[in-house]
Amino acid sequence: MTTREIVAALPSLRALVVGDICLDRWCGYDPALADTSRETGLDRIAVTSVECTPGGGGTVANNLAAFGLPRIAVLGVAGADGHGVELAGALEARGIDASGLLRCSNVLTFTYTKLINAATGAEDQPRVDYIHPFALSGEIEGQLIARLRQIHAEFDVIFIADQAETSSGGVVTAALREEISRIGHEHPEKLLWADSRLRCELFRHVSVKVNRAEATEAGLRAFGAADCERLRAHIGAPLLYVTGGADGVDVFGPERVLHVPTRRIEHPVDICGAGDSFSAGAACALALGADPCEAAQFGNLTASITVMKRGTGSASRRNSSKPPTARIRTPQTENFSKPADAQLEFTRGADGEVDGPILAPEWPRHEGAAAPMMGAFSYC
Repeated sequence: MTTREIVAALPSLRALVVGDICLDRWCGYDPALADTSRETGLDRIAVTSVECTPGGGGTVANNLAAFGLPRIAVLGVAGADGHGVELAGALEARGIDASGLLRCSNVLTFTYTKLINAATGAEDQPRVDYIHPFALSGEIEGQLIARLRQIHAEFDVIFIADQAETSSGGVVTAALREEISRIGHEHPEKLLWADSRLRCELFRHVSVKVNRAEATEAGLRAFGAADCERLRAHIGAPLLYVTGGADGVDVFGPERVLHVPTRRIEHPVDICGAGDSFSAGAACALALGADPCEAAQFGNLTASITVMKRGTGSASRRNSSKPPTARIRTPQTENFSKPADAQLEFTRGADGEVDGPILAPEWPRHEGAAAPMMGAFSYC
């Protein structure tokens, strides 16, 4: 599929994001208003503005909303606290169905509080995170599983966001993973896409995205070796995507392993959320019928737009149809059929979009399949 075809088809998808739906609180502080507390003698940080956005799995949902998907829903847990109210409001403001956000009085809403210097625009103070490092109650866990069983058939693609970096307390529990694995096994036609920081080796029958460090650590935990091919087989993943930042993406399938190179962005504005943006783009492309390499390219394109925005940004359909450059220079790699440093010029149509093929690794494709789509940069 081409970029144009993927972007045009995005409004046909329905997506569910399951797992750790977090709140990002961007707190602008004025250093000129710093003062010493009379009570404690400590310097105060004078916050003068607050902006709330969905974080964690909510970042994926935010990207899906920017893509123009007609239905996006989340399934997760939030506290019966002010942060939970802010999270639900931030989701609903973006047209994301937050009715599956279960409210629990003994849980803190998973929140990242980021202190931004109003004078410089830099995040230059320690981040304050609100976490819940205790196991969810059996009642809440049961409600999550029952809700997933009830609604999963309504969606074309299901994202699993296992964001928690504690051994317990995250939404994606062993029982929820088992239910996700059951759905993946019984419905191989449905795209399930998991992104897990600390537990990817525990998933089964879902496509998985991790970065290289996460893949290495997962292999060591699972079987004592850093081996991505073995890791994919171990978890029974249809596909394993291993992102390497500016070095590109490795795609592991049952019969083939390919490297999809990218080109470094020398001065990214903010790499926060790039991995979530890659997941949103790549999984949606797969769900629309793109092959695994085309999906990686579209994920890279989405991430390349995100890293040029401050904060956990997203790529809109308009952004995604326009790549960062109209000239693609490919690095030398055995996976490319074209010579090193080959260049392709792309012409813009009357609507400003770029037409043309890309230089990309070939994934086995069926007769009559579309030419591969346009290349992009990545900073996942």
